[in-house]
Amino acid sequence: MVEISVKARRGSFQLEVECVFLSEWTVLFGPSGSGKSTLLRIMAGLDQPAAHGDEQARISLDGQTLTDSANGFAISPGRRQTSLVAQQPSLFPHLSVVANIEYGLRHLDRKTRKTRVEEMLELVDANALVKRRTRELSGGEAQRIALARALAPRPRLLLLDEPFSALDGAASDALLARLENWLPAYRVQTLMATHDATDAFATHAAVALLMDGKLEALGPANQVLAHERQRLLARIGGG
Repeated sequence: MVEISVKARRGSFQLEVECVFLSEWTVLFGPSGSGKSTLLRIMAGLDQPAAHGDEQARISLDGQTLTDSANGFAISPGRRQTSLVAQQPSLFPHLSVVANIEYGLRHLDRKTRKTRVEEMLELVDANALVKRRTRELSGGEAQRIALARALAPRPRLLLLDEPFSALDGAASDALLARLENWLPAYRVQTLMATHDATDAFATHAAVALLMDGKLEALGPANQVLAHERQRLLARIGGG
């Protein structure tokens, strides 16, 4: 369970969201500029509200406080047991594919690290990339490795920000299907930001509808995105 109360201003944009995410998988849906990325970065601890003015953030995960700006408290990003996968993978260019995935596994012994890396490569269907250098990867390949790196430590909370934008529809659907089985097995709660409604319907996730920095609705996809579903069906029928 994730509880959030966030009020933040970025230029002329105001983000104000207060809610509780109970579902194992929640799709954060909204158009570009609605505040999805800003909210995920604040949840990950990479973006903090200003220490002055009316900005504030309180975020807790399963009862543990991660951020409480009113009291000047914030657990550092590296200790939150939270992983963020952004649209731009940001892999470490000086490290190999394997070393990138191993980055958050330094507390494990060598044999366990090797097994975990192999598991992650299999999960994201990237076994063929094991001997590649990161600068040789395509955009979609880099996104797969970034996801593997984020999942390797088995975080409590996974934040995905348009993570499959460089993959075609079939590859994205296949990866989502794999994650639907793996994430619940390791009790990883997931929030995925997207502006593609098909992601919500494909995962059978709860949907949080974000518009202009405000949470407009939270619930099952077939209810929250009923209008969007009709639009997609009309496009298919018209095709």
